[in-house]
Amino acid sequence: MTTLPEAESIWFNGKLVPWHDAKLHVLSHVVHYGTSFFEGLRCYETKRGPALFRLDEHVDRLFDSCKIYRVEIPYSKEEIRDAILETIRANKLRSCYVRPVVYRGYGLLRVDPGGCPVEVAIATWYQGTYLGADVLENGVDVCISSWNRPAPNTHPSLSKAGGNYMNAQLIRMEAIANGYSEGIALNTDGLISEGSGENIFLVKDDVLITNSLSASILSGITRASVMTLAEDLGLKIREQDIPREMLYIADEVFFAGSAVEVTPVRSIDRITIGTGARGPITEQLQSRFFGVTSGEVEDTHGWLTYV
Repeated sequence: MTTLPEAESIWFNGKLVPWHDAKLHVLSHVVHYGTSFFEGLRCYETKRGPALFRLDEHVDRLFDSCKIYRVEIPYSKEEIRDAILETIRANKLRSCYVRPVVYRGYGLLRVDPGGCPVEVAIATWYQGTYLGADVLENGVDVCISSWNRPAPNTHPSLSKAGGNYMNAQLIRMEAIANGYSEGIALNTDGLISEGSGENIFLVKDDVLITNSLSASILSGITRASVMTLAEDLGLKIREQDIPREMLYIADEVFFAGSAVEVTPVRSIDRITIGTGARGPITEQLQSRFFGVTSGEVEDTHGWLTYV
């Protein structure tokens, strides 16, 4: 059984505490009703020291996720931002994954979360390549899931809420049980939505295509970054509905997300995508993305925040 690589401290309701002291009560609202809201962002090692990728955008999205569910975070954006930096410094990490989480704690136990305090924790740990050591070059084998993303008026996909990830778990577990690395969900219209925890892009006839926010997807920060980098490189970009079969005949397909970064897909439902290897446009975007995050390529968009 594997566990998280432990760090020394977790920022817990306003102060740093030892890793194993960051605890909550078993009758906390979040345990029973999934009332948590979180972010996942990466801190990269660069020649200038550790640097967070798009810190401000992640903090903004955390506050947006909470607002949708009428949750008021008891700290300002600046305080959360500073706490993230403080936690990384305290744990002396050169590169890491960062998990800020806001949740309803111990109070009354009923569907209505009123009377339950809003608590905040920030943890950091080392994390390598999300889907495997060689996937950034060789790609992954994925499937179309039998589980759909919820309808837009069911669970708000623009909120990165813990409860939404029950659906994501079903998608990922089914894929792994059937020998795939990841699953891709359709929306309630039968069109492509996203992976269990990442957005999706395809390339067809040198055009970069992704779906819109109306496809029951999370508004991915890496997704937005890829689109900006594509514009920088002079690539044609189109947002549109994506039918399932369009993935099969694409020249290239790749995932984008804070955890997966930019990961090529080599097959879907055992159908080879393109040549079955990382395509040239995926490689171009991947190279520019990692160039920026490593500090080797000029950060013209101000995406890096140095710790």
